Amino acid sequence: MPALVCEGGSVADDSRVTITAIAHEAGVSVPTVSRVLNGRSDVAPDTRERVEQLLHERGYRRRQSRSRPAAGLIDLVFNDLDSPWAVEILRGVEEVGHDAGTGTVVSALHRRTGPTRQWLKSLQDRSTDGVILVTSDLEPMLQAELHRLDAPAVAVDPAGTPALDVPTVGATNWAGGLTATEHLLALGHRRIGLIAGPPRLLCSRARLDGYRAGLESAGIAVDDALIAPGDFYHESGFRGADALLDLPDPPTAIFAASDQMAFGVYEAVRRRGRRVPDDISVVGFDDLPEARWASPPLTTVRQPLADMGRVAARTVLQLAAGQAPDSRRVELATELVRRESTAPLGR
Repeated sequence: MPALVCEGGSVADDSRVTITAIAHEAGVSVPTVSRVLNGRSDVAPDTRERVEQLLHERGYRRRQSRSRPAAGLIDLVFNDLDSPWAVEILRGVEEVGHDAGTGTVVSALHRRTGPTRQWLKSLQDRSTDGVILVTSDLEPMLQAELHRLDAPAVAVDPAGTPALDVPTVGATNWAGGLTATEHLLALGHRRIGLIAGPPRLLCSRARLDGYRAGLESAGIAVDDALIAPGDFYHESGFRGADALLDLPDPPTAIFAASDQMAFGVYEAVRRRGRRVPDDISVVGFDDLPEARWASPPLTTVRQPLADMGRVAARTVLQLAAGQAPDSRRVELATELVRRESTAPLGR
């Protein structure tokens, strides 16, 4: 009988013993139990003995390796789907899944509890080889449910600090924020505005920290008045640019922490009868396909979104096959793509 979703949102355990249950009873972490199962040497002898005894006594049955996934499905879960970068991640996941003969099920949870429980109920009814969570909080409840369903998980750009036993895939966001700021500094700009992403996301905070580090390394004090809040979408870029351009001493350049917000900056500048980059330079972040077709083409920090999807899919398929992933923490490199939206100050 499969596990059932309880009314309060928890999942009733079935007869199968999980790594989480063994870890709890042994008083150790889930990664420690995993290291024992994988024959790793970095476990204290008494701990290893205690864990091995419990595995034997409780009749733990390890996931069996297989040449192809049993369910033939990967679950790709977003908070929202109304973003071009979601499509890029999906493209990478689908490419790997297609090559492996595995389908992709896409869900959007909209950051609400109800849809999460509905999704978990659907997951247990149909089975999955693994779950890829994008910009999500891997809350203890959700992690526990996935363990009970024996569904390995991978987090892409996790919202908060991820659990130690969940592999993560991200990009060098701090380095990207630093590179964008240094590019504008090299062009002579000293008042550089930032439209930041949602503060709950690690990637947003890293881009902000990179921006701060760039200014500080140039001997420029960070002016909080030049930092506007945003949410990665067009409207917040427009509002942020309006607020920055209304300052008594407005910035001569704006670093928007996403391409979509950069396009909102473009519109705010246009409505004021000004031009990019003649009147203000703009840098984005992501390098979405439309960045090169914007007018002018957008200078941006390229985030390898499709590659992040590919790495996440390969990792979850490795876990589904009972194999240790190549790496549990992956950060893919970002790079600045220079186009025509930035120019030297006073050109």
